[in-house]
Amino acid sequence: MKSWRTAALAFVLDAAFVLLFVLIGRSSHGESAGFSGLLTTLWPFLVGLVVGWLVTWAWTRPLAIVWPGIPIWLMTVALGMLIRTACGQGVQPSFIAVAAVVLGVFLVGWRLIALPFARRRRLRREAASLTALH
Repeated sequence: MKSWRTAALAFVLDAAFVLLFVLIGRSSHGESAGFSGLLTTLWPFLVGLVVGWLVTWAWTRPLAIVWPGIPIWLMTVALGMLIRTACGQGVQPSFIAVAAVVLGVFLVGWRLIALPFARRRRLRREAASLTALH
């Protein structure tokens, strides 16, 4: 299991990227940056993100791509859209496509970048511990 700090940082990064997605989307449509509008757009995707983390037990392998990275991405998009629909918010096909692509790049992309660094760090730690034993 990864340290709780790694899991917490991974969750914060995921949430920050979901927030960035919402901010970019609202800005590109000329919508106000007011807190209530931002929250209205953000919360369905944050719920999807949290569910994705819980279903995949992401805290056990927060940097992994296939599990939990891809399921977190898909659940964030799917549940976010379902919640938006249930609340009477817009879910046009073009929005679904853009959300899927952007959130995929954000939620899986940062893991693709971070994973080699984490592996290299782990290998250095293992090498150092082996050296210390001899």
